[in-house]
Amino acid sequence: MSVFPHLVAELGRLLEPVLAESATAAAIVLFTVLVRLALYPLSRAAFRGATPVAGMLPLLLQLPVFFLMYRAFTSGGELLGHRLFAAPLGARWSDALGDGGLFGAQGLVFLGLFGAIAAVATWSAVRGRRAAAVAAAAAATAAASAPAGPVGRAGAKAKAGTKGGTNAGAKGAAKGAAKAGTKPGAKSSVKAGAAGAGGVVELSAEQQEVMRKLGGVLPLLSFATLITAAVLPLAAGLYMLTTTAWSVVERIWLQHRKERAEEKERAEREADGGVRSSL
Repeated sequence: MSVFPHLVAELGRLLEPVLAESATAAAIVLFTVLVRLALYPLSRAAFRGATPVAGMLPLLLQLPVFFLMYRAFTSGGELLGHRLFAAPLGARWSDALGDGGLFGAQGLVFLGLFGAIAAVATWSAVRGRRAAAVAAAAAATAAASAPAGPVGRAGAKAKAGTKGGTNAGAKGAAKGAAKAGTKPGAKSSVKAGAAGAGGVVELSAEQQEVMRKLGGVLPLLSFATLITAAVLPLAAGLYMLTTTAWSVVERIWLQHRKERAEEKERAEREADGGVRSSL
């Protein structure tokens, strides 16, 4: 017996006095929570990276656990006969449809699972789109407020040339300013302007558009869990429901901690500025 079936079986025995025949299903949920707790440091590090694919590493590390569970509930063994209410954990939705139909005893268990997965996916999609909109607005605001470094320097040269009374110098400086400001590929001006605004690296218009599209598409991937749960055994659906719900709650928690840290840092800066002004 591999490690996964052994741990799930032991957890099921501990929960059996309370949950009876559904104890193994609860053990799968508990085991999934333990796996996600072990991966929490990686999820936190990925979130701090602030990339569109934050959290992919914890997802990849879960794949071996998922395959072990799939094998345990498809290749026979001690866990295959356990149930969640009326549905065997090794059964698929097609089996439930053949045994009582859509609203049969097994069918209702799968419908409950699909409803829970759809609710989590909708919650994730709404929050993901909202976060993408906020990030896009913040990036646009930062880009609008950033000074154009090369343009400013070229303008200063033009002003200096005008004061010197040399019209040719003024025209040359103005031409340089226009060239720096209107050159199609002048990404360096954006980066220089960002550096002048406290070292904040800004994104180009193309990068902001890519980020916006990713922010709108990635949350919808949660709905793919519905299709997967419909073709895999019930035990795999429970695992996917638990880990997806954990991911949503975990991200909300990490975002909350980030906002609290930013508020604390802002308050400390304001307090420090008030003390200096009083001195």
